[in-house]
Amino acid sequence: MKTKRQIIRIDEGKCDGCGNCVTGCHEGALRVIDGKARLVSDLLCDGLGACIGECPRGAIAVEERTAGPYDEEKVMEGMARHGANTIKAHLKHLADHGQKKFLGQALDYMKRHGIRDPREEEMTQHKERGHGGHEPCGCPGGRTMDLRGAAAAEEGEGRAAVSRLRQWPVQLHLVSPSAPYFEKADLVVAADCAAYAYGNFHEDFIKGKALVIACPKLDDGLEVYQEKLQALIEDAKVNTVTVVQMEVPCCGGLLALVKRAAELAGRKVPVKRVVIGIQGGVKSEDWV
Repeated sequence: MKTKRQIIRIDEGKCDGCGNCVTGCHEGALRVIDGKARLVSDLLCDGLGACIGECPRGAIAVEERTAGPYDEEKVMEGMARHGANTIKAHLKHLADHGQKKFLGQALDYMKRHGIRDPREEEMTQHKERGHGGHEPCGCPGGRTMDLRGAAAAEEGEGRAAVSRLRQWPVQLHLVSPSAPYFEKADLVVAADCAAYAYGNFHEDFIKGKALVIACPKLDDGLEVYQEKLQALIEDAKVNTVTVVQMEVPCCGGLLALVKRAAELAGRKVPVKRVVIGIQGGVKSEDWV
C-alpha cells in the first residue's frame, strides 16, 4: 500500500552520472542507468538523504510524495550479499537517525538468518583493550576551547600574519553545536582544502566568525554533518552561513549539505557560497 512519506528526488538535468550517490546509499536504492542516477526502488529508499552530500551537482533532494513503504527486509537481503562492513555501516546509519523500528527489524533478520552482528566483534576488541566496551574519550584534540579572547589580544602585536581562529575544534565531526562561541555567530563552513589554496583565508573569511571544516568527498558520516549543521542553524541560531568551497565538482556536496540542513531547520538563515580557485582567488561569490 502506497502512502505519503519522505523519499529522494533526482533532478536529471543536474545529474552528470558520476555515481557518487550510489556508493553513499547503503540500502542499494540507487543505480546509474543510461548515464543518470536513478531511484530503482521506493522500497529500498529510507528517505533519510545520506546520498545528498555525495552529489557534487546538488541534483538530489528529499521530498514528500506517495511511494511504497520502505522495506527493511528487502534492504537486509541486499546487505547480506555485501558482507559485514556494509551491514555495520547500515546499522550505524539507522542508529544515528534514531530509526529504532527499522534497526530492530534488521537485527531480527540477522538473527533469523544466522548473521552475526559485526558490531559485537568491535565491542569485544574494545573490552580486551581495557576500554570497557566504549570508545576512548578525553582526547585533548577534541576538547572544546574558546579562543575569542586570545584572538582579540593578538591584534595589536604587529605580526605579519595573525591567526583569526576563535575556537577549537573546527572539524565538523568534533564540534559541539551547543558550544558558546557558535551562539548567534556568523558561521563559516569551509572545505578542508580552501585554507591552503587561498592565502589570506584568516583575514578574509574567518576573522570574527565561527568555523567548521569538512570534506564532502572523503569524510564518512555525512548524515551526522547534516544534523550538526541543522543544530547550528536551529539551536545555536547562527546569523549567517558562508560556505567556502573549492572549484572542483566534488566540493559542491558541501553546499548541498548546508542547504539541506537549512531546509530542515525551524528557522531561516542567509546562506552565501564562495568558490575558491585551485590557484587561489575567489572564482565566484553569491547568496543562494
